[in-house]
Amino acid sequence: MNKAYKFRIYPNIEQKIMFAKTFGCVRFIYNKMLSDRIAHYEATKQSLKNTPAQYKAEFPWLKEVDSLALANAQLNLNAAYKNFFTNPERGFPHFKSKKTNKASYSTNNQKGSVRIENGRIKLPKIGFVKIKQHREIPSDWTIKTVTVSKNPADKYFVSVLFEYENQVSKITPKKFIGLDFSMHELFVTSEGDIPEYPRFYRKALKRLAKAQRKLSLCQKGSKNRQKQRKKVALLHEKVANQRKDFLHKWSKKLADNYDAVCIEDLNMQGMSQSLNFGKSVSDNGWGMFTTFLQYKLEEHGKQLIMIDKFYPSSQICHVCGYKNEETKNLLVRDWTCPNCHEHHDRDINAAINIMEEGKRTISA
Repeated sequence: MNKAYKFRIYPNIEQKIMFAKTFGCVRFIYNKMLSDRIAHYEATKQSLKNTPAQYKAEFPWLKEVDSLALANAQLNLNAAYKNFFTNPERGFPHFKSKKTNKASYSTNNQKGSVRIENGRIKLPKIGFVKIKQHREIPSDWTIKTVTVSKNPADKYFVSVLFEYENQVSKITPKKFIGLDFSMHELFVTSEGDIPEYPRFYRKALKRLAKAQRKLSLCQKGSKNRQKQRKKVALLHEKVANQRKDFLHKWSKKLADNYDAVCIEDLNMQGMSQSLNFGKSVSDNGWGMFTTFLQYKLEEHGKQLIMIDKFYPSSQICHVCGYKNEETKNLLVRDWTCPNCHEHHDRDINAAINIMEEGKRTISA
């Protein structure tokens, strides 16, 4: 199995310069190869199979950086082409912009060219870089690839992909729980628990707006603008870290206590656009939460069961099965079943139905 850990690194000035060169070369070779492929196809109507090695004679400065970083840029371009031809809706490969504040490149471990030891990580063409290793790595794990990145706050990170032997056998689910998505609380469980999501982005809106206004008044290219841009990036980073921390803790709690978690397969992008819930959907990070939950469950041989998004979980009485069409109105937060007279909280009833449908799905 594979698992990736992300660590922060602290390069010195020379290493930062080398990282900047590598980021630039990777971006350049990707754009150059894409441009040549487009031009070749327009002229001959045939595809062009070009490689980074072909450009080193014309652009000798490409030899200064890690060759595997350039090779991975080629693989990324090939994957972008494949994705386009497999599913044109994904869009044709686009050029990488120099103006974005986030940069990255990937390299591979070849015969110990990448290793972690004594609080440092060895990277090709870079040397040993100080690393903040917040967790121990088992000695039998093997480093496969490393992705170096710099975020808009000018912080450097490495994402290290490890390969290891893991004999995880799937367990037969006995303890189930259903989760009904909630715009404000993130979700409501079939047991009535509510995480009470703090809505970090909403709380930071005033500070963000003030910082953004100040940034807009700074002269482009000035040092004050660079300083203010970094302050804005740090505010966004704090919100993102708060959100991730909250989602990690709740996903771990659910993965530790239940064998199977049942949720609806929701289209969050469509929901944010059609219902004008853009900020709320982006703030609670439901998609990120389901990703965390899935891999945490799979690590223990457990399951995340996805229910069809068109399943009428809010309309069905979980006691007698009566379908109440009136609950299509989102303003109806509780209702009494006309058939069995059971009183329901809308979200808890939906979560119970999602759980029961999940049980039927895996037993079918």
